[in-house]
Amino acid sequence: MAKSILNKKSLTFLENYLNNASPTGYEWDGQKIWMEYLKPYVDEFITDTYGTAVAVINPKAKYKVVIEGHADEISWYVNYISDNGLLYVIRNGGSDHQIAPSKIVNIHTKDGIKKGVFGWPAIHTRNKSKEEAPKPNNIFIDVGAKDKEEVEKMGIHVGCVITYPDTFHILNEDKFVCRALDNRMGGFMIAEVARLLKEKKKKLPFGLYITNSVQEEIGLRGAQMIAERIQPNVAIVTDVTHDTTTPMIEQKKQGHAKIGDGPVIAYAPAVQQKLRDLITETAEKKDIPFQRAALSRATGTDTDAFAYSGSGVASALISLPLRYMHTTVEMVHRDDVENVIKLIYETLLSIKDGETFSYFD
Repeated sequence: MAKSILNKKSLTFLENYLNNASPTGYEWDGQKIWMEYLKPYVDEFITDTYGTAVAVINPKAKYKVVIEGHADEISWYVNYISDNGLLYVIRNGGSDHQIAPSKIVNIHTKDGIKKGVFGWPAIHTRNKSKEEAPKPNNIFIDVGAKDKEEVEKMGIHVGCVITYPDTFHILNEDKFVCRALDNRMGGFMIAEVARLLKEKKKKLPFGLYITNSVQEEIGLRGAQMIAERIQPNVAIVTDVTHDTTTPMIEQKKQGHAKIGDGPVIAYAPAVQQKLRDLITETAEKKDIPFQRAALSRATGTDTDAFAYSGSGVASALISLPLRYMHTTVEMVHRDDVENVIKLIYETLLSIKDGETFSYFD
């Protein structure tokens, strides 16, 4: 069996990084954990106004390559506090209303975290002939307050952000399970690429910008901003994609991908085909298993933001297959995590300084 590229320090970092909440718009504590881990492996850091963090190797090089993940996780906002002290919410990113009932929540206030629960009427009290499903307008949070005034005394107000407290664990030895694997795994994997480059004493002929973007979950916003700042020549983005082998997913529509079968390489207009060919050829040469996905129009990831920034940036997407996206039990396979890291690492070693990826050369 091949030696794991993840070591004890890596996994401790992953656990700390995942267990820290980084809701969209409030990513900076997680970014500090990420930057602290990367400090021994890079030359300098760039941060921007909204909290995107970039670790840079060879900052003086003219040719620039980005490897990117996003730092934010889905969450809720307090939208309305009723007279009897219940909180109603709106989404901050694509939070799933169907998983909310009976979940414990963390409400982030300036005085620290206050606990609450998404309440739900007992089965005995519901009309079985026309049961109402959880919807954004009927789910609510109970913080144990008797009225609105008591809620406000707790420091909870409209605009407080709400996350789930679920923490990292390993299932059956090789499945990583947690909320926010989408896409804290991306930040973790690109950090591991930087560690490997340092430990294996690899010198790159270009500047490498290890980019952890904010605000992806509400429209790729952090990537848009940092792409303008860096103005890279190449961007390799990593995000998660759906394992489509679990029940109630139509493979004719969603395609076929499975955890444990390797990274998923995207085919889409935003993906620069010559760069993508370099990635698939690298995988084949290095015996890294991979899967393919076709994406109509947009990829729906930060790849789109980089590809269409400036006068166009050669961009590609390597995805990590994941089960149960946007729930608190997101699941990935350790082998896939290692193979995404290997594939990005080996691809970087194949990129030449000044490479244009032109279709016309």
